[in-house]
Amino acid sequence: MALAVTDATFDNVVAQSKLVVLDFWAQWCGPCRQIAPIIEELATEYEGKVTIGKVDVDDNNEITGRFGVRNIPTVIFIVDGQIVDKLVGVQPKKTFVETIEKYL
Repeated sequence: MALAVTDATFDNVVAQSKLVVLDFWAQWCGPCRQIAPIIEELATEYEGKVTIGKVDVDDNNEITGRFGVRNIPTVIFIVDGQIVDKLVGVQPKKTFVETIEKYL
């Protein structure tokens, strides 16, 4: 299951993981609901290798602003604390897998 990441837990989550994948989403966002099952599948498939989290943009303004997230869903890939990639909008699972594999 994807980890719920908040403004309060973000720094700790990133510090403990080499590769972090964050899905910026909102409950009211239709496209976000479309990729939610993919994010959950990835969290299960990459458990122990990649930290996959979800950031609710309505409740976490600090992280959302820090990364300049203006459109959702936005999925950000962080390696060693630095953003290395970003996918905006609905994407097929294959695209997420290819991006994750590139940084493992």
